[in-house]
Amino acid sequence: MLLAGMGAVATTCIAGVELVRRGLGVPVGSMTQLGTIRLGKGAAQCAPRIRDLIPLARLSDLVFAGWDIFPDDCYTASLKAGVLEDAHRDSVKDFLQKIRPMSAVFDPAYVPRLHGGTNIKSAANKMDLAQRLVQDIERFRSDSRVDRVVMIWCGSTEVFIERAEVHQVIEDFEAGLRTNNPAIAPSMIYAYAALKCHVPFVNATPNLCVDIPALVQLAEANAVPVAGKDLKTGQTLIKTVLAPGLTARLLGLRGWFSSNILGNRDGEALSDPRSFKTKEVAKLSVLEHIVDPELYPELYGDFHHAVRISYYPPRGDNKESWDNVDLTGWLNYSMQIKINFLCRDAILAAPLLLDLALFIDLAHRAEMTGIQDWLSFYFKCPMCAPAASPENNLFVQLARLKNTLRFLMNEEGLDASIDI
Repeated sequence: MLLAGMGAVATTCIAGVELVRRGLGVPVGSMTQLGTIRLGKGAAQCAPRIRDLIPLARLSDLVFAGWDIFPDDCYTASLKAGVLEDAHRDSVKDFLQKIRPMSAVFDPAYVPRLHGGTNIKSAANKMDLAQRLVQDIERFRSDSRVDRVVMIWCGSTEVFIERAEVHQVIEDFEAGLRTNNPAIAPSMIYAYAALKCHVPFVNATPNLCVDIPALVQLAEANAVPVAGKDLKTGQTLIKTVLAPGLTARLLGLRGWFSSNILGNRDGEALSDPRSFKTKEVAKLSVLEHIVDPELYPELYGDFHHAVRISYYPPRGDNKESWDNVDLTGWLNYSMQIKINFLCRDAILAAPLLLDLALFIDLAHRAEMTGIQDWLSFYFKCPMCAPAASPENNLFVQLARLKNTLRFLMNEEGLDASIDI
């Protein structure tokens, strides 16, 4: 399991997996480890654990490596991130200290607020950087003697990039790598290297990354599954739980104002307006596809949706969010909902990295290629086919995920109304 970006989320995931393997922790939040799946109907129904039904890779089989611009081993990186308690971190200190990041592909032009990194590759052009990542991947595959590899991009949020001509076909993309085209960000270089090595790729951030036609074409040509983007962890998770309930009751929506404070490295990166725009676009995309203004113009045709994120170092990884929801009921009488969520960003994200690694590996073994929209359950801004609309209703997403698992095991599918 290769992680591009070994900060708070990655080290919390790695430490957590090892704690679970040693019987020192519980994998709370992980569907692959604790989730169940309903099979059959009526008196014949049962609900086995997903890990008992589906041939997922076992935790004991996982080997970790990755890249970061800071040379700290995983124990030191976890200590600096400040997510885990000392008792948890020190229980797996011996394991974490053995994991040191490979030098990273990084350009400060794409993450302007991230400073101080020294563990950075240099090369003549972006194609050469991609080839060095390919060498890293193949060396990891050989040295660790693993049968299969997956990669998850979980680095910092890059500045906002719109799809450009260089993103349309793989020949133009590769030419852009050779000429250092500025529309090709570091996260795209990682995605390209993974796909060239036939390694499944997941984008856990809001970066454009693998969500461009050229890289999707490469994934399909090389029979590799991809998924993304931007893990659905805190505020947006709550939004995708609440919004379907409001629409089910046909309550109107006038506005939804969302505000956050966080003090980790992600918060620092997002303090740059250009990086914040990347995150803002992902967070704002959620509601419109749930409430459906075209179907219900009198209820959702003119609602205001705003998102704010403030960097506040004292809070560290303990993110806090506030939501104000202005809604209407019978005869358009006004009502409000206030939500205050005090959460831990990496604690919510870590089990999602584990699930996505195991599920994207499953997809690869099942010869599922290209965009894996059945994994949209995990993302704020899920990738989907060009002609399709993304699905953001959490409960529909969950039904789609479990029905895909049933299909893979030749079991009958269930509809969302009975698959919660």
